[in-house]
Amino acid sequence: MPIYEFKCLKCQKFIELLVMNKDDEIELRCPECSSKELERVLSTTSYSMGNGSGKSPGTKAQTRTCGSGTCTTYEIPGPTR
Repeated sequence: MPIYEFKCLKCQKFIELLVMNKDDEIELRCPECSSKELERVLSTTSYSMGNGSGKSPGTKAQTRTCGSGTCTTYEIPGPTR
């Protein structure tokens, strides 16, 4: 059951929507201002990883300017292919 996050384009409030069944019809409306002008946003995630030795190399982020504004690449610790 995915949780989708939306931003109201009228009042700028962020809302989350839990989708129980993909076939359900859901009316998207801001609970704050009742606007139907919502934009789906990419939700952030939180995680913790370690290698068992008490030391964790951590996540590295590289941000740069690209054609659509700024782009970020994350290096997540762990095995690689």
